Amino acid sequence: MLKYSFGLLATALICLSSCRDSVEPNVPYSTFDNGAYLRTITAPTNSTTFNFFDLAASKFALTLEAVDKEDGATVESVEIWVRHSRLIAGEGFEYTPATDVLVKTIQAADFAPNSDTRFLRTSFEVPAADAIAAVGLAPEDMAGGDVFEFRLVLNDKLGRSFSTNNVTTNVAGAPFYASPFQYRVSVVCPSDLAGTYEFTQTNMKSIYGACAGAITGTTTWTPVSGSPGAYAITDGTFGFWDCYGDSWDDGTVRINDACETLSMSGTDKYGVSYSMNVVSSTATELVFTWVNGDGETGRVTVKSNPDKPWPELK
Repeated sequence: MLKYSFGLLATALICLSSCRDSVEPNVPYSTFDNGAYLRTITAPTNSTTFNFFDLAASKFALTLEAVDKEDGATVESVEIWVRHSRLIAGEGFEYTPATDVLVKTIQAADFAPNSDTRFLRTSFEVPAADAIAAVGLAPEDMAGGDVFEFRLVLNDKLGRSFSTNNVTTNVAGAPFYASPFQYRVSVVCPSDLAGTYEFTQTNMKSIYGACAGAITGTTTWTPVSGSPGAYAITDGTFGFWDCYGDSWDDGTVRINDACETLSMSGTDKYGVSYSMNVVSSTATELVFTWVNGDGETGRVTVKSNPDKPWPELK
């Protein structure tokens, strides 16, 4: 019995010794270096886009939380840098200036305690006018689809800096950290053309002949999910196929509003493509012609609804 017990004890000691040796040498946790990052807490409504039609009131704004080993107290300053980019068809992105420029600096004194966490927080705003001026442009130089790239640089009291050049993918993209250090603010053109409208169509022609007289009816424009400014329409021919005894049934034809410039895209149930040209636009009437790949065309006058005048479309 004694020999058996001694054997068990010896075996246990060997196992414990092996487990201990497997983690040698001891990791000196106390000498680990500690960094810092800026957690994105909130972005006020409409503060991460610039409204093309109201640049004077547009702004980039965030509430940030400084996370470090001293609950945010190691922060010395946060610099906000910006540059403007535009996608040029067939060429790629054009940046103005070539490298970003400083537009705002947040000081340590701007960070304060909050009631939700132990870390210090700050809120800031960069008016669109300040960003535009910082990159050497003017409001009239802006176009829908332009992007302002804001980059943050956190400087701490130890002389270190943290930004896009040394942030890890997890810290930048994971929801818990929410610290990309870079934010893309697009110049957008809000569109509000959804609705059901009365229309009249004339001048209907095709390779098969003309359709005499006029067609009246209603057309419904429905926003396309995930495609801002795109509207699916109930009938891409606006009733023209009734002349043939055919019906629209289905298709992917849509009207697109890009900063109040209209275009038509998509195909009908036969796979034929569509386009349009705006003839005139007033608050009460929008007049355009449509044409498809089969040479069918018509002139459509769409009335606005009493409580929703047309914007200056083109």
